[in-house]
Amino acid sequence: MKEINRPTFEEFKKEALKKKGVREEYESLRPVFELKKQMIKARLESNLTQEDVASMLHTKKSNISRLESPNARHMPNLFNLMEYAREVGFNLEINLKR
Repeated sequence: MKEINRPTFEEFKKEALKKKGVREEYESLRPVFELKKQMIKARLESNLTQEDVASMLHTKKSNISRLESPNARHMPNLFNLMEYAREVGFNLEINLKR
């Protein structure tokens, strides 16, 4: 059987980002991915599980999972982000940059 030589994710990403359209889309989604990473980090730093946060927000774990997922189809509204931040012991800050 012939061995398949697949690139690593980092190699694939590096090649893909050389393409203008891919790079532009990647950059346009960067704020979403950064926010989701920060949310997960804040929850973990507070030693909370998704189940814990769901209980605090009177919702289901699946809703918290979707809220934290960078692949979710819908963006959370500002109120939900503020509630999430408060329950995990953080403040939500929003900045506009040029």
